[in-house]
Amino acid sequence: MTILIFSLCLGITCGLRAMTPPAAVAWAAHIGWLDLSDTWLAFVGSMWTLALLTLLAMTELVTDQLPSTPSRKVPQQFGARLFTGGFVGAALALPHVPWIVGAAVGAIGAVIGTYGGAALRAKLASAFGKDLPAALLEDAVAVCTAGLIVAALP
Repeated sequence: MTILIFSLCLGITCGLRAMTPPAAVAWAAHIGWLDLSDTWLAFVGSMWTLALLTLLAMTELVTDQLPSTPSRKVPQQFGARLFTGGFVGAALALPHVPWIVGAAVGAIGAVIGTYGGAALRAKLASAFGKDLPAALLEDAVAVCTAGLIVAALP
């Protein structure tokens, strides 16, 4: 049950930042906190996947601050969050429960995080009087949450 809660929470984090949780999962697999070695997701722990996902996560943290970045609720952005939520949910679940269950839970978390994150960021931006502080706070929450979840894996 704990692993499904972790999958849900990491999926929610995908709703905040689509690429941060996959990068955190890649780091966890690479350093041995998450054993995916005998699964169809074994590639996640490779140096190439780790480098690519880390680069994508860092790029997202920068591009999210740009005024031209589309809403996370448009189909392409929303779809990416559903996919990455399902991906991280499956990766966490694989050693413990069927991957499809973890994928579904992670995708549900991504929906929650996408809509909840957008609403919370709008309220924070209104309170701050501009979006940048809210965006930076959301970045910090996403990075810290993803890191804490993978560090606490059983």
